[in-house]
Amino acid sequence: MIFQFTYGANPGQAADIVVKFVSRAQLENNASLIQPQLDAELRRLHARGLFTGEKGQKETIATLGLYEGSSVLALGYSGSASADELRDAGASAAKSLKKLRTRSVKVLLPEALLQGTADCQPERSSQSFVEGLVLGWYERPKRKGKHDSADTEPVVVQFVPESGVNEDDSAAARWSAGMKRGELFADGAIFARDLTNLPGNELVPEGLAEYAEEIGHRYDFDVEIMDEYTIIDQGMGGLIGVGKGSANPPRMIVLHYEGAPDNKDVWGIIGKGITFDTGGISLKRAEGMEEMIGDMGGAAAVLGAMRILGELKPKVNVLAVIAAAENMPSDRALKPGDVIVTMSGKTVEVVNTDAEGRLVLADAVTTAVQRGATHLIDVATLTGAVETALGNVATGAVGNNELLIQDVIRAGRQSGERIWPLPSYPEYRKQLDSDAADLKNSGGRLGGAITGGLFIGAFAEDRPWVHLDIAGTSWLKSARGWESKGATGVMVRTLAELLSSRV
Repeated sequence: MIFQFTYGANPGQAADIVVKFVSRAQLENNASLIQPQLDAELRRLHARGLFTGEKGQKETIATLGLYEGSSVLALGYSGSASADELRDAGASAAKSLKKLRTRSVKVLLPEALLQGTADCQPERSSQSFVEGLVLGWYERPKRKGKHDSADTEPVVVQFVPESGVNEDDSAAARWSAGMKRGELFADGAIFARDLTNLPGNELVPEGLAEYAEEIGHRYDFDVEIMDEYTIIDQGMGGLIGVGKGSANPPRMIVLHYEGAPDNKDVWGIIGKGITFDTGGISLKRAEGMEEMIGDMGGAAAVLGAMRILGELKPKVNVLAVIAAAENMPSDRALKPGDVIVTMSGKTVEVVNTDAEGRLVLADAVTTAVQRGATHLIDVATLTGAVETALGNVATGAVGNNELLIQDVIRAGRQSGERIWPLPSYPEYRKQLDSDAADLKNSGGRLGGAITGGLFIGAFAEDRPWVHLDIAGTSWLKSARGWESKGATGVMVRTLAELLSSRV
């Protein structure tokens, strides 16, 4: 869907729907809201307990010619909205506006949003509401025999200060800046959603590399695409081991963004790109296996974030590394009990071929380290264990540097993406000890989300490192607020918030 956002009244643009923020205090104090008859209807609903102005509530009222447009969409809010509240309000509004098939919307901005608060400045308010509106509107595209022309019609959204609001000189500029940033961040997440939602017969490792190349060429990043022969020459035993069971060979993908040539810091963001995961010889059960098209959600998050960085051009150096493979059973596939040699030289006993993501990420982390990364963040749909621990509500984090972990959590808080740190005690690392190699690729069921992450950390050498396990948050069975059914594009905006704010 294409959105066109503007700030300020446009006399030549009549709105189909007007969006109005309404608080409980306004309803209880008989404040003037929209228009006398429409105000009376809202108060009638309030008296019956149907619309009390609490955050999360919404009500659509037909204007019947008494006011601009065909309907007014009243959104409940606290009177001093936080970024999370505004993002949720935007998503809630999107659901109603889409149902009403509107193509022209006017959002009336109260003074509290334009002035901002210490915790939520106007730029953040604007960004959050736009993110919620765009992400909440999204639905997974269907393969249709006939094209629906309505899908390509733009939605025009005007942000207009309410009557009587005193604007300072910077209000328009600040709101517009946040509006543009919100649209950019939402577009990055939607790119990741679309990529993750692609069926496995359409997205194979080579195809994922082509998407990365397209992004690199668009934003003038240096791009490296390593084919299966180069991967073998580089000694990437983890990646070639996982990928050799498939007719679609693996790829190692590297994008270089140099925004601060004089800065020695290089941020390595690393994505798991398993384009389909059968489990290999350790075959998964059939139920739910169709969702394994989403096992490259980490790679999609990295590419979505790189799109945002390409637009913002922050003064930071970023190395994006994606290990792409298809995990299939065949006569060539990796077997339980095999011992492989990774790019780092460390040997790994493979005790479960369905613990394949950490094997390809081991070589991806080494690739980032050898190319100069000083800080490492990997994003992966790594374990079912993290879903047992945190459900589909929070992403699990494991790392070796508390300051970096807190930086990532803070960025997640700004984007509305919850991240919960898990412990990394030495006893968990010992579960990966092997009798046949330097380590084994599974520490068993106990603490599986932690040991899976610590396996990857064993290849980070002395670099500050954080692992983000998005197995629970990257794919939902039903929509929730601004998060869509299917792929959610989680961690795109967190990575972009973190990296675009570096000084």
